[in-house]
Amino acid sequence: MGSPWFVFHNNMLLVREAEDKVEIPTQGDIDAMNVELTGVTPIGLSDRNDGFVAALGDAAQPPGFSFTDLRRLYGRVADNLFWLAIRALHISTWLKKNQFCGCCGSRLQMAAHELALQCEQCSHLVYPRISPAIIVAVTRGDQILLARPRRVQAVTWHTVIAGFVEPGETLEECVRREVKEEVGVNVDQIEYFGSQPWPYPDSLMIGFTAQYASGEITIDQKEIVEAGWFSVEDLPQLPTSFSIAKRLIDWFVSTQRESISRSDSPSSL
Repeated sequence: MGSPWFVFHNNMLLVREAEDKVEIPTQGDIDAMNVELTGVTPIGLSDRNDGFVAALGDAAQPPGFSFTDLRRLYGRVADNLFWLAIRALHISTWLKKNQFCGCCGSRLQMAAHELALQCEQCSHLVYPRISPAIIVAVTRGDQILLARPRRVQAVTWHTVIAGFVEPGETLEECVRREVKEEVGVNVDQIEYFGSQPWPYPDSLMIGFTAQYASGEITIDQKEIVEAGWFSVEDLPQLPTSFSIAKRLIDWFVSTQRESISRSDSPSSL
């Protein structure tokens, strides 16, 4: 089958689609395309040559292929291939944004023995940027705090609270600050949930659960359009299924249904 090639143009991924089947190009496809690719970089995890990322300029897309939003691949390709594509987009964005040295202005080139860019003049190394961000499911009894973000144009779904970690701040401090800033409430009993790479553009999402402590919802108007407390029975439109945001909401739904099931069981009567 050969190593997958993740070819991007304006952050859209080159694929071959037929009904529900999606294929990522392999070396044979790349050879047959006869197109000029830039920024070709090996990106595999166990073996860097297990996958490659590249950019296609303004040339017409190759016959039989089209560009698609990476998020549309979830559930349509193998999980390991999807998450390698997530890694590919992160690296593609990094390469596009780092072409010259920030110390002396000379051109950067790929380092020989690690995933880094190195200045050809002063040897300064530039590693892929990873921006840590918290994402938290805040609960109050049988309700979860969900908000509609302003950051995505015309977005209609609600999600949990998230925000970037600031210098000198612990993850738990970031949880408290972001919730307070965005919706005006205080939280406690913060517990780690899980993490997920999120290449939009270069985040590592670190998930938590927390419980409401005090305060009334007061949205900040800059990042949040609206926010409220929702029970399992009245959840609004939610984010995509592969995101950690959706996993946090699914966790809430699961725990609430388990609680209802236990309360309805004969042993609880």
